[in-house]
Amino acid sequence: MTIVEKPEFDIIVVGGGHAGCEAALAAGRMGFSTLLVTMSREHIARMPCNPAIGGLAKGQLVREVDALGGEMGLAIDETGIQFRMLNRAKGPAVWSPRAQADKNAYHRRMLHAIESADNIVLVEAEATAVLARNGMVEGIEAAGEKRYYAPKVILALGTFPNGLMHIGEESFPGGREGEPPSCRLADQIASLGIERGRLKTGTPARLARASVDFSRCEEQAGDKDPSPFSFRTGKIGGDQVPCHITYTNARTHEIIRRNLDRSPLYAGRIRGVGPRYCPSIEDKVVRFSDRERHQLFLEPEGRESAEIYINGLSTSLPRDVQEEMVRSIAGLGGAVIVRYGYAIEYDYYPPHQLLPTLESRRIGGLYFAGQVNGTSGYEEAAAQGLMAGINAGRSLAGRSPLILGRHEAYIGVLLDDLVTKEIDEPYRMFTSRAEHRLVLRQDNADERLFKHGVRCALLPRGLWEETIARRKRVARARRFIERHSLAAEECSRILASKGQGSVSSPLKASLLLQRPGISIKDIEGSLPAGSLGLEPREKEALEIGIKYDGYIRRQKKLAERMLQIEKVRIPPEFSYDIEALSAEARLKLEKFRPLTLAQASRLSGVRSSDLSILMIHLGKRARDERGSAGRGKIV
Repeated sequence: MTIVEKPEFDIIVVGGGHAGCEAALAAGRMGFSTLLVTMSREHIARMPCNPAIGGLAKGQLVREVDALGGEMGLAIDETGIQFRMLNRAKGPAVWSPRAQADKNAYHRRMLHAIESADNIVLVEAEATAVLARNGMVEGIEAAGEKRYYAPKVILALGTFPNGLMHIGEESFPGGREGEPPSCRLADQIASLGIERGRLKTGTPARLARASVDFSRCEEQAGDKDPSPFSFRTGKIGGDQVPCHITYTNARTHEIIRRNLDRSPLYAGRIRGVGPRYCPSIEDKVVRFSDRERHQLFLEPEGRESAEIYINGLSTSLPRDVQEEMVRSIAGLGGAVIVRYGYAIEYDYYPPHQLLPTLESRRIGGLYFAGQVNGTSGYEEAAAQGLMAGINAGRSLAGRSPLILGRHEAYIGVLLDDLVTKEIDEPYRMFTSRAEHRLVLRQDNADERLFKHGVRCALLPRGLWEETIARRKRVARARRFIERHSLAAEECSRILASKGQGSVSSPLKASLLLQRPGISIKDIEGSLPAGSLGLEPREKEALEIGIKYDGYIRRQKKLAERMLQIEKVRIPPEFSYDIEALSAEARLKLEKFRPLTLAQASRLSGVRSSDLSILMIHLGKRARDERGSAGRGKIV
């Protein structure tokens, strides 16, 4: 454990999970003295659930974290054992990178990043209280009455606040398997007047790899030419490890139904709300009773790991039922469970109590990040930790906060949803949540966000300059391809190769590229040699830009319209005691205290008529203030 002689810092981060690591690294790299407090350095960036990074919409978040100068993308590129780009059969708006992780190697990689970083001190201790006075944070207290002081504190507590674990009829305190909960701190935070609620999540059993008959399962290989998560990674190296697919069956479902009365979820012992989108196997069998089987993924927990994670079989059934259930599945007839699945309930602090910077509205200088905000997933946690670290640092430096719009990033969608929506179940990012998803693609996160990473001193300026140069090369190639025509015979040949009809007159190369099924590879050989001069990634950007030009323009126009009402600020002290507003709108506006008219428009229960009334009263207030200022002038 690090010995701290002078317990005064600029920023204190409590929690060493994915949110806490990104928060501490951002703060330290921005030049602020940072204390990272965790109960065990051996659990830094641990993966207690699925040993993977990325996935649908989550991959976009990781790319954005990387483009802002975060560490998650670099870490998974170095420690991933299988990489896949999901949704390739669909449009580019929903392509999402995913990587299976070597969970122990990932932990070691992140721990090294923390311990080798300038300005970061890592201390093993249990935080027991937040120190605050007159509505401002002053630091934290740890077990043993040890105090550490800082004007900014970031709480990234994961599932530890009053964590309660369940396996069948057993319930016992725990933050996650093998670790104690954080009860004193959780209760003390609530004593500061911060509202809390209760959520639930869970995890499946782990199997001994040697006990699984993979010959009875479908093999799932990684991509032959994997795409890195980090824009700073040149190429993914090393052999990829296969995963496998199997399925539940009628016998599995019968075992589960027969033992529902022993499930803590159905016996009423679990009060917390679980995620709808990632339900336990008990939930799946009950809610989707017409389904004959459910797909399961057998995923190794590391390159040399002896354990297999059963993705899709999250459960809190008793141990004997878990064994019977697992052994009813193809390929798992002789499977040995080395760790049983469990459910965990924990306290969270509904994020409507936060500003978009993730700073508490009640306690100045106190930030919340990760699962304590009601979110689920390593990626959502990392994004919040990074933004909390950045904004705590910018506040210390007297600079304006970094608040990303919904049109700028999935991170912007995430944070806006957290502070404007009722979070009463674990929040997970989906592509469908992002109304501008065709603009917010995983491939262009650097073009959207590198500039912010550079301005926050988290990335070298050269990266942004390279991005500008790449954008210019693509624009130059696009101008050429929009001017250059191909002969009718050449167009017909290309179309025929794709089973399409011929044309009788020349076509612009860009119009040919807009045809379904025609790619840049199909037409490149018909262009003058060297006319494009682009790297593979730049060609992909060129193709997407041309093929989806109309949709992209439409989304950008929509974003511009939304920006107009984003500019209409609502003063923090604004009174919603307006008789013309609906009762529900008044209730929601008082509870969430939106900062802009656009935020108000996204609150459930606020109707378009309520927005019109708000605009009238905001305009009247502005006119009155201008009139008062004018009357106060000395002529």
